[in-house]
Amino acid sequence: MRGLLVHGVSLESSGGLESILGQVPEKIEITTWRHPGGEPTLGQLEALLKFARERKPDWVAAVGGGSVIDIAKACAGLLEAPLSAADYHRGAEIPATRVPFIAAPTTAGTGSEATIVSVLTDDEKGVKKSIRHPSFMPRLVILDPDLLLSCPPTVIAASGMDAFTQAVESYTSNRSSWFTEDLSLKGAALIASSLEAVFGGEGGDRVRDLLEGSYLAGLALSHARLGVVHGLAHPLGHRYHAPHGLVCGVCLPVAVEFNREAMGEKYDRLSEVLGEDLLDGTRGLLNRLRLESPFHGKPIRDRQGIIEETLVSGSTAANPRPVNAADVNDMLDELFR
Repeated sequence: MRGLLVHGVSLESSGGLESILGQVPEKIEITTWRHPGGEPTLGQLEALLKFARERKPDWVAAVGGGSVIDIAKACAGLLEAPLSAADYHRGAEIPATRVPFIAAPTTAGTGSEATIVSVLTDDEKGVKKSIRHPSFMPRLVILDPDLLLSCPPTVIAASGMDAFTQAVESYTSNRSSWFTEDLSLKGAALIASSLEAVFGGEGGDRVRDLLEGSYLAGLALSHARLGVVHGLAHPLGHRYHAPHGLVCGVCLPVAVEFNREAMGEKYDRLSEVLGEDLLDGTRGLLNRLRLESPFHGKPIRDRQGIIEETLVSGSTAANPRPVNAADVNDMLDELFR
């Protein structure tokens, strides 16, 4: 049996790759491909697909953060697809795949191990958006707290805020249900109670709680979608080359303030989970995690383009309060002041 293992630079440098490969039974042939870093692009995906098709794996696995999982997921999902990755990114219908995908996250934040979504950037068009198909969902998810032990505090902070944002947005989404609300509220509680501790170096149950909270938030968003934070995050992250989790974190207070009345009782429930007022608590959490805005005091580049991409986003469509161009314009002014 042949397998393809996609991993990140950190796994290789920490010696974790050798440890994983050393436990593989001899009857399984493993080929590895290292993601070069940064958020995944169509160019990287095409290179991975070429590599994979030459080796004809029976399954694809990812051990890494959200970027690694997203590109490996798309590789498994498009391995037997007839068109280019760019065609599917631009709207072509994605066929089902027979290639199983396995995910083992090394960060707690993106929730990619729990979704049918792969977020990719079109190198030529300069557009960051997602492709999705039910067969992209991992057949097996491995939540191993030990895989987070070598994760830098800055990554713990940014990815953790991504996870918390996903829990908040999926809970308040206009497409939420009792099923997703239970998942997202539990996810928010686990993240809120563990993120600062893990950022400060604690391990054990705290790491497990953070990892499980991120996974539950991922399951919730997979069914309920998100909100305007993620609508803003893609165009802003691409234009300013800022980490996705950091962008989500600094956008969250602006979105919470905008959505507060539309959240209704859910605002109070989230405040209870956080242990303080949601808006004040979110701002405080960003400060304690030492996450500084990559936008503060900078000029807004391509304001109209950012507004247009935010408004057509499926995440924005699920926001609890309708969003128009003037609203996005005001949010940008707040973020960049």
